[in-house]
Amino acid sequence: MQADKNINIKNKRATFDYELIETFVAGIVLTGTEIKSIRLGKAGLTDTYCVIHHNELWLKNMYISEYFYGSYNNHEARRDRKLLLNRKEINKISRLTKDVGFTIVPTRVFINEKGLAKIVVAVAKGKKAYDKREAIKERDDKRAMGRAFLK
Repeated sequence: MQADKNINIKNKRATFDYELIETFVAGIVLTGTEIKSIRLGKAGLTDTYCVIHHNELWLKNMYISEYFYGSYNNHEARRDRKLLLNRKEINKISRLTKDVGFTIVPTRVFINEKGLAKIVVAVAKGKKAYDKREAIKERDDKRAMGRAFLK
């Protein structure tokens, strides 16, 4: 499959709803049919979040479509998945999220050069409504400048 290298599933709401403080790249513990679905681009990060439970980082509510050719071995679409980080990184994330208003948000899923699925998680702080309006205004201004430049 040549499509493996081009897999880049993003969580567009994360950058709109949160201010990303620090990012980490983690591996994901997957079953055989899950990696096949990700390689076909059939996954989504909408309403996905991470929690630390017993000094392990878990990905909750990530959607990975059932594999079309999977038989009785097919996976659940929204099961909890363990993320692979070293102890130092998990401790750092835990320290950062102790403060009120901070959370762990997945921002991107991709396939690395070895063919392994990786996920980028970020420690983030929620934006206020006026920050979101400011982001919309900046995006609209940038779009208008691009249109004016093309004319």
